[in-house]
Amino acid sequence: MSDVRVTIQRDSEREERVVTTGTTAADLFQGERGVVAARVAGELKDLAYEVADGDAVEPVEITSEDGLNILRHSTAHVMAQAVQELFPEAKLGIGPPIKDGFYYDFDVETPFHPDDLKRIEKKMQEIQKRGQKFARRAVSDDAAREELADEPYKLELIGLKGSAADAAEGASAEVGAGELTIYDNLDAKTGELCWKDLCRGPHLPSTRAIPAFKLMRSAAAYWRGSEKNKQLQRIYGTAWPTKDELKAHLEFLVEAEKRDHRKLGAELDLFSFPEELGPGLAVFHPKGGVVRKVMEDYSRQRHEVSGYEFVNTPHLSKERLFEISGHLPHYGESMFPAIEFDEQNYRLKAMNCPMHNLIFKSRGRSYRELPLRLFEFGTVYRYEKSGVVHGLTRSRGFTQDDSHIYCTKEQMPQELDTLLTFVLDLLRDYGLNEFELELSTRDESDKFIGSDEDWEEATEALRLAAEKQGLPLVPDPGGAAYYGPKISVQARDAIGRSWQMSTLQVDFNQPKRFGLEYTAADGSKQQPVMLHRALFGSIERFFGVLLEHYAGAFPAWLAPVQATCIPIGDAHVPYLQEFAAEAKTKGLRIEVDSSSDRMQKKIRNAQKSKVPFMIIAGDEDVAHGAVSFRYRDGSQKNGIPREEAIAELLDVVERRVQL
Repeated sequence: MSDVRVTIQRDSEREERVVTTGTTAADLFQGERGVVAARVAGELKDLAYEVADGDAVEPVEITSEDGLNILRHSTAHVMAQAVQELFPEAKLGIGPPIKDGFYYDFDVETPFHPDDLKRIEKKMQEIQKRGQKFARRAVSDDAAREELADEPYKLELIGLKGSAADAAEGASAEVGAGELTIYDNLDAKTGELCWKDLCRGPHLPSTRAIPAFKLMRSAAAYWRGSEKNKQLQRIYGTAWPTKDELKAHLEFLVEAEKRDHRKLGAELDLFSFPEELGPGLAVFHPKGGVVRKVMEDYSRQRHEVSGYEFVNTPHLSKERLFEISGHLPHYGESMFPAIEFDEQNYRLKAMNCPMHNLIFKSRGRSYRELPLRLFEFGTVYRYEKSGVVHGLTRSRGFTQDDSHIYCTKEQMPQELDTLLTFVLDLLRDYGLNEFELELSTRDESDKFIGSDEDWEEATEALRLAAEKQGLPLVPDPGGAAYYGPKISVQARDAIGRSWQMSTLQVDFNQPKRFGLEYTAADGSKQQPVMLHRALFGSIERFFGVLLEHYAGAFPAWLAPVQATCIPIGDAHVPYLQEFAAEAKTKGLRIEVDSSSDRMQKKIRNAQKSKVPFMIIAGDEDVAHGAVSFRYRDGSQKNGIPREEAIAELLDVVERRVQL
């Protein structure tokens, strides 16, 4: 046996080691139970991989992002095996890891019932305890077709091969552009084949290495995400490195469910999604309309102070506009189909920037006008597939708080710095305080337009602006828009979830495509830089995020009803109506509950409505020209003079305090 020289890489530490031929990655990390795979020359490998001379090998911990994906994908295989043992007629779709879990799609005659999931989970536990080995095996396309002849969806993926990742979400977990591999689940004692699946891997060494999992729910899902294809049954599950982490995640899900904006929207009478309108199209009820108006008004006020000019654009245009901008060839699948009339094709607006370019181009521009900051609450329409539509946070019709800033290259660094500071400060005003920034750049894909030099200059300008904020900066290679790099603000909510909020993009390409120019100080014609900026992203989505962040208990300045007046008896109603009328003249949103309900029920109703203040009055309050405050936490302050009570309400609203 000959010697093999390898390097073990752990972060910045390197260890040279000499081993014998046939040594596996598992041998290198023997005794390190947290290591579930290895990375060699940038590629993930099973621990069964035999190291070669010169290999640089990095351990992959189960707690890392790659390690969690491997754990969850391995668990998806166990679930698929369990399903086929219980339902032999089930045909396999795709089973990739996803955030916090995994899923697998199955073609079965009857949709899965919750009792079926219990049986499947029990069978999974049996498979896990057997300690079956995951064994990788390379196969030719023809051999794979022969082995998987009874799995029509796998055969389709083999046919797609190099383009499978684009053709179906999650397909890259099974088929790439290189060789095909099948993973066999082998009996730990006899080596007998128990089950197999087309898969790129890698996987855990054995099913026993799966520490903790749980099946969550089933749902319908179209094959390859297209409504034109057959509807399959998808089972979702979650898997974690420890039982404690699984327990914590399940507790988190219970809390997240309580905060689900769709549920709260119905309970608090804020908005709804009428079936007659279609998926992803919301209507805001009066109370929701109040919250939305307050959000918009405050945003308008801040934009006015910061030198923005307000514009409005129509909801549709000739299709040609989106060909000029480049959106139609690069973004056409996300736009609604063409509408033909007057012998021309029109499109519903999916983005505002092309129309803002037309405003800039409507007359000659001087360098003295720059930076020109255009702002619009512009409603757009995007064709989101029905399977991904999710309440207000992923809808088909929504209103963007869209800004496009036109400036010189010399102005660009300062403008980006100012823009990012403006965005973060405004998000903080709405109660979000934990951020990280994501820098999305181009890769080698041919979807990106423009010169390398422009991209490099734009990317560096964004990077410098981001670094000035002193926040974590996360790279996102290949995630840029087709026309330029972007910074995305990721905000954490009250229970630690990360939401993509504002985006800021640098664009040298659309000004070029539209022939935008301004007259410089020397009289020459120059092309402006275009900065795209959406602060909320969309008002609807931001509304949904804030609703979940506050669990429906908005701070007083955003709450649809800031205070509910509750009389101790019917005789006290006129007094509270007089108080409410006075408060309304100061701009406060106050209601008087003059219903026939008992006082305690009125208090419970106000609590359910998550009203920030309850204002209570009885004989003693009326006699002294006072009221009593009852706060959200149940505490109470009595005998507050009416003027002081109104002043306190106004102060809480003005300072945007969360009670």
